[in-house]
Amino acid sequence: MLKERLINLSHNQKRLLQISADVVLIWAALWMALFLRLGTDSWLLPDSSQMWLFVLAPLLAIPVYVKLGMYRAVMRYFGNEALLTITKAVSIGFFVFVGAILLGRDLGWEVLFPRSAIFNFWWLSLFLIGGLRLAVREYFMGDWLTAGLPAVRGVDKTPQEGGMPVAIYGAGAAGNQLLASLRVGRLYRPLAFVDDDASLVGRSIAGLPVYSSRQIAQMLERTGVQEVFLAIPSATRSERQVILANLQRFPVHVRTIPGIMDIASGKVKVDDLQEVDIADLLGRDPVPPVDDLFARCIRDQVVMVTGAGGSIGSELCRQIINNQPKTLILYEHNEFGLYAIHSELQGWIRAQKLDVLLLPILGSIRNRTRLEDTMCAWGVQTVYHAAAYKHVPMVEHNIAEGIHNNVFGTLKVAQAAIRCNVPNCVLISTDKAVRPTNVMGATKRLAEMVLQALSSEQAPRLLGDDASVSQVNRTRFTMVRFGNVLGSSGSVIPLFREQIRRGGPITVTHPDITRYFMTIPEAAQLVIQAGSMGQGGDVFVLDMGEPVTITDLARKMVMLSGLSVRDETNPNGDIAITFSGLRPGEKLYEELLIGDNPETTQHPKIHRANEVFVPWAELHPILLTLQDALNEDDYETIRALLLSTVQGYQPSNGIVDLIYEKRNSQ
Repeated sequence: MLKERLINLSHNQKRLLQISADVVLIWAALWMALFLRLGTDSWLLPDSSQMWLFVLAPLLAIPVYVKLGMYRAVMRYFGNEALLTITKAVSIGFFVFVGAILLGRDLGWEVLFPRSAIFNFWWLSLFLIGGLRLAVREYFMGDWLTAGLPAVRGVDKTPQEGGMPVAIYGAGAAGNQLLASLRVGRLYRPLAFVDDDASLVGRSIAGLPVYSSRQIAQMLERTGVQEVFLAIPSATRSERQVILANLQRFPVHVRTIPGIMDIASGKVKVDDLQEVDIADLLGRDPVPPVDDLFARCIRDQVVMVTGAGGSIGSELCRQIINNQPKTLILYEHNEFGLYAIHSELQGWIRAQKLDVLLLPILGSIRNRTRLEDTMCAWGVQTVYHAAAYKHVPMVEHNIAEGIHNNVFGTLKVAQAAIRCNVPNCVLISTDKAVRPTNVMGATKRLAEMVLQALSSEQAPRLLGDDASVSQVNRTRFTMVRFGNVLGSSGSVIPLFREQIRRGGPITVTHPDITRYFMTIPEAAQLVIQAGSMGQGGDVFVLDMGEPVTITDLARKMVMLSGLSVRDETNPNGDIAITFSGLRPGEKLYEELLIGDNPETTQHPKIHRANEVFVPWAELHPILLTLQDALNEDDYETIRALLLSTVQGYQPSNGIVDLIYEKRNSQ
């Protein structure tokens, strides 16, 4: 095809083609200027004196065009800035040409070139040279004869070819930038804007009609739009929730451009479309961090994050790195996870020119020596302990590993912090620690109790030390408890997306199951701020907003994918939702508090829980007994110890550890 052949020409070939076309257009403009002034009766072809004008005009204009960069622009991506450049170049070339004629006349050169013809030559040159470039741009953009035609007499002119038909929600600057980007390619065919600005509704912007949100059904019927792109990066989450709730009623796939801060920072472009952020469905706007709290345990300090390669740990590292610690230690036992977060943060440090020492330490929280060597060698001042096994059914089937990691791993982190005189240690806990029905929740509550007990001791005898040895405790321990985070490993969100992609069904454990949700960045910010407020032994809970019914979440995800739910009322729907039954240890509802009347803090989203704990003198022998039971694979004793120690622990099933079940079946 001609298009492809022109696109595949070399840069020099394209430049020569443009120059040749401009020479011809300059000649055409000059001839028409003389013809319009002199007419057919007295003039049709230039005489010998006027022939010099046809030599002189391109000879003077083309160098000006080259100098001003007219031949550097890619014509199929030709924009408004290029139009200004053309106007400037043509005008300067015109004045140089006129100056040469006037100078020639002063030197005795007699040539017939009336003054009115001079002005005609300028606007004709501008019209022909600029018009050619506009025509070329429209030609290469595809659908150049029909794309963008406004509605006529209430009927939209819809081109029949050229990509998926889409509408853009938001006719502001972001919407127009997105429209320009989409028109360059052929994957999508923008047909309409949707906007609630009364001054825009019913008008045409860039050739597209503007509908209000109440006219979406009418717009879909007229245009056949299959996807809606949200171009409202500055809207709050509550505003986006209202828009998404309205769009749920229609069979369209909804996608969005990134947030305004991501665009401004250069992380993404305005045309980087992505799936709708599930956080928008929750409609809860995050509270900005309190700067003093955010920096108190980080700025100019040596900070260590355990589980740095996990979903929570990695986001903690991203938040920490922007608050200018002196050193950030990434402690992780998963080699690939450590490599991934280290590479990402190294790139960010280089890009932002941050003065931060980044240290990747490969190690397990179950390795006491490795922990102590790391903390003491680098003089760690704050530890964020995010390493944990958190998948409920997985820990339920692997009880011993869950306790080794979540309880004794936390104990070793805490004792290493005490031995190395680390001032601050923050445990990331979970709402599943409240009246747990599963081993994972029980281990996280027991980990909280370990830190609460140690925090109350000025010189505790640590587990594994001789009875005559006590360690001076200068560490301030803080625990932060919150619910599910959107997009974390094991979250239902990526699972539902994959199931929708495969055509369903979506599997939900129970019709009435509910969960608290929070975004990973918001959770990480609140963890850092809560850790700064602790006095020692504090348990902080984060305000997670209202709980979300998982079935409703699944339905919304189906609707916003442009599909329908298949159920009794709609047997011909696209995606079915099936219920598989509660998994081992799973609760219908999660809680955040064991006791009542949480205290407020200086942050509106963070509350301090008032909860009882077991003193270290009583907890120490319990931990020794639990350790012996683990070594002997005595699961009955393990369960008995958890039942007697963890307040409110009520397992929802028998012991389902895979090794225990296999042994008992033989």
